[in-house]
Amino acid sequence: MSKLTNKIDANDRTIYDILNEQKYTVDYFQREFSWGQKHIEQLVSDLTTSFLQEYTDGDARKDGENYNNYYMGPFVVSVKDGQRSIIDGQQRLTSLTLLLIYVNNLQKELGINESIERMIFSEARGSKSFNIQVEERTECLQNLFEKGEYTPKDSDDESTKNMAVRYADIVELFPYDIKGNKLSFFIDWLKYNVILVEIIAYSDENAYTIFETMNDRGLNLTPTEMLKGFMLSRFHDTEKRKKANKYWKESMQKLHNYDKDEDQRFIQSWLRGKYADSIRQGKVGSKNEDFEKIGTRFHSWVRENLSKMNLQENIGDTFSNFIDNEFDFYLKAYLIMLDAIENLRDDLEYIYYIDDWGIASSLSFPLLISSLRVEDTDTMIKEKMNIVAKYIEIFVVRRSLNYRKFASSSIRYTMYSLVKEIRGKSFEELKNILSQKLLDMPEKWDAISKFGMHGQNKRFVKFLLSRMSSYIDKKAGIDKNYNSYFRPDGKAFEIEHIWANKYERHTDEFDQKADFELFRNRLGDLVLLPRGTNQSYGDKPYEEKHKHYVKENLLVQSLTPLAYENNPNFTNMIKSTELPFISHGEFKKYDIEQRQSLYQEICEQIWGNNIL
Repeated sequence: MSKLTNKIDANDRTIYDILNEQKYTVDYFQREFSWGQKHIEQLVSDLTTSFLQEYTDGDARKDGENYNNYYMGPFVVSVKDGQRSIIDGQQRLTSLTLLLIYVNNLQKELGINESIERMIFSEARGSKSFNIQVEERTECLQNLFEKGEYTPKDSDDESTKNMAVRYADIVELFPYDIKGNKLSFFIDWLKYNVILVEIIAYSDENAYTIFETMNDRGLNLTPTEMLKGFMLSRFHDTEKRKKANKYWKESMQKLHNYDKDEDQRFIQSWLRGKYADSIRQGKVGSKNEDFEKIGTRFHSWVRENLSKMNLQENIGDTFSNFIDNEFDFYLKAYLIMLDAIENLRDDLEYIYYIDDWGIASSLSFPLLISSLRVEDTDTMIKEKMNIVAKYIEIFVVRRSLNYRKFASSSIRYTMYSLVKEIRGKSFEELKNILSQKLLDMPEKWDAISKFGMHGQNKRFVKFLLSRMSSYIDKKAGIDKNYNSYFRPDGKAFEIEHIWANKYERHTDEFDQKADFELFRNRLGDLVLLPRGTNQSYGDKPYEEKHKHYVKENLLVQSLTPLAYENNPNFTNMIKSTELPFISHGEFKKYDIEQRQSLYQEICEQIWGNNIL
């Protein structure tokens, strides 16, 4: 082996250095792009929070040179014949690319023109190619870059489908605070102050050795492992220590069956939900408090806060009793919650929904846990968690319908105050507190009258229509549920505009095309149809296509007069719910407004204040 191929380089590099007009392929032993919503949430939260700690209103752009850097860890590339291949770090670099695409689209909306396009793609001899080159993902990246959205096809690979969903997560998670004058400062900081260590290998053998070493979890103790070591070291009884060690390892394995980092998420959620008393203020220079310390180094936080947890340093039984009782109880509750997130079930259905359209897990998980008491039965655990999840869903739906954001940075104080307010409460106390919170919300249901779809809320609109469609089915005794629409086993459902995109058909009601387009995107003009069906109906006038709607789900059927003939399931549902369903032989502005009113009443039945 030559000296060059045996060489390994390591250097601190900014994101700008790493991505600007640089080309990478993804090596064969890298897995698919598999980051989930919780990983993107952590990335966006860490980056934006770190930036906001540095920025001060009134700063000049050059002041950004003095902002602290943010370290994102190492990534590994192999360089052969001038070609760069990502060996380790694909998840972060792909996610950063998605974030850069979103920020680039956002700055276009705001009329800002910072130079970041060359960090996403480069151009040579008239040919454009993305800097992370994976052929199967190109169409998705192209659509996200040009249109801000991509609807995955059945033939797309796992990575491509996941990239589209993660981009939508970024749209929802990116804090409102940075969407104004601060955006140019954030772009500067992202380019020049976010640092990774680039490790370059010049042979496949060295590259794979580095990959193996960096992914061997046995080399570094995690915060969970350090917490276990601290807790067990305080046991005085050897047999109890052995028993607790065995139980701890078995418990961690149960959590790892869900996700390799689920153990840390459990402990963070449990400690935040039950013990954290403080959270960092939003002011520049504010110090991390309980909430943030638990999020980064919870093992250290526990050592410093034993009294909060009723643990006494020199009394070993307090530690063994803590593991046997409190730890065991909250682990059981957390596992119930994880099962409900993965499986739609009647007794915990609202937990399932908030995982699709709820507040970030760093806030929702502590909320779900906070009211629990060690003496609660399994039935009470489920009732408490489900009612909190129900509150969370109503909260985010009402905010979304009022075009209010609920990214972590916008609601973290509100939600964390609620964590402390409901901590350890009885079921009746919990219900009363949450009911009053909903009554006090300034965001009202009548905002639906003006609510419509735009480029950044399509996923929410699909969620909303899926919940409404399945609600109507259930009331009619039809065996369909939310998953039948949001994630069906067969053809995917897509949002269908009842009006075709044909302004010329509506000039009798609209003088301006922009007014027509705004009305066309109103909620009342939208339904869910299976992919393929959607395309076949799309451009037809309403008078031609409504008769075909009788073959679709009840919410769609309700448009056509045919649905009201010999359809007892439908007509009985109307009587029992007293919802103002009417048929539409034509579909004009007035019909959209009527439909909008119907949707409002459906929403109030699903999510009204009295649901608690």
